[in-house]
Amino acid sequence: MYDAMKHRSQWQETAISGEWKFLWADVKWVREYMDSFRFKADQVVNHFRNHFELTRKDNLVKNVNRMKRQLQRAGAAVEAERYNFLPSSYVLPGDYGLFVEHFKASPDETWIMKPIGKAQGRGIFLFRKLSEIQQWRRTLDGATSDKAETYVVQRYIENPYTIGGKKFDCRLYVLVSSFSPLQVWLYRAGFARFSGTRYEASKGTVSNLEMHLTNVSIQKSTAAYLSGQEVKWGITELKLFLASKHGMPTVEKCWARIQAMIVRSLLAVQKSMIQSKNCVELYGYDVILDDVLSPWLLEVNASPSLSATTEDDYQLKFSLVSDMLSVVEQVKWQKEVSQAVGGFDLVWDGGPVVDPSGAERTCRLGGWHELTRRSVILQHTECTP
Repeated sequence: MYDAMKHRSQWQETAISGEWKFLWADVKWVREYMDSFRFKADQVVNHFRNHFELTRKDNLVKNVNRMKRQLQRAGAAVEAERYNFLPSSYVLPGDYGLFVEHFKASPDETWIMKPIGKAQGRGIFLFRKLSEIQQWRRTLDGATSDKAETYVVQRYIENPYTIGGKKFDCRLYVLVSSFSPLQVWLYRAGFARFSGTRYEASKGTVSNLEMHLTNVSIQKSTAAYLSGQEVKWGITELKLFLASKHGMPTVEKCWARIQAMIVRSLLAVQKSMIQSKNCVELYGYDVILDDVLSPWLLEVNASPSLSATTEDDYQLKFSLVSDMLSVVEQVKWQKEVSQAVGGFDLVWDGGPVVDPSGAERTCRLGGWHELTRRSVILQHTECTP
């Protein structure tokens, strides 16, 4: 194991015009300057040029759907099924006709609309009738094509796993240190975010975003949040609770499926990403569990919040950033690859990670079938105890 504490560097802030090794940039800087910026060989920035292939909601849907079609054409129907980790999703306005066809075939489903260019729950709404999105549709019809806002509409998960009657989702942190070959690190820590209102799956609750959305920006006005009640659990706390209800083997299987889902989402965008030795990226994955502990991917964030609301939150995020820099230091400058660096575990390195003993340490994605010289198809999943 790589000792992150022993090798931790003393980082100091400096000007971008001077000598530096790591640039923590926001996505606005990436859009405006990255294509023209000349990096030195040992300089690293915290985004890939076209991270939006994964982190923009519409692109995520398109890339995952493309991967499924690619697998189906190659005769890998079983593996294609394993890419069904997104709820049924359509990009509007382009897929409006297909969406209406699905909607009419399943009239009892609840749907959720998400604008692709907003965060923190802004612009999201739930609906059960086509008439409820007519105002959005009329606004769209009156706009020119370059002004029409794009939305993703998804089938709403109406049977979420609840604790104490409250819905939650999980924020997990994933570091990609390379897309070619794909090198994926999963952080052991993370947290579950709870709603402040008990969940009810009824037609009359679709307008109650405090019940349905777990974003802190939505929950901070609820009575539970204002009273100081716990609205977050650490991932370890969540796993222990689930193990007490369902047994640890069931929880391990659930987390193996989450890990496999994360890797597959990255494989779905791998061919689209612009690889650069100067780039790494820390993603915030939002995952929800349904009432049979099946994971669903809600979205992937390019700039997960690093602000803290509690002391535990501060410690988690401080360690997250510090351990990320330790991975960068090892992989980019020392040219070493350990299986664990601080709180990060290497879960994919051009393929599944195997301990030197030969025993699988993580969920094993195997059975390679070559599609082209630079891409592979996963044929089956085997999760070891």
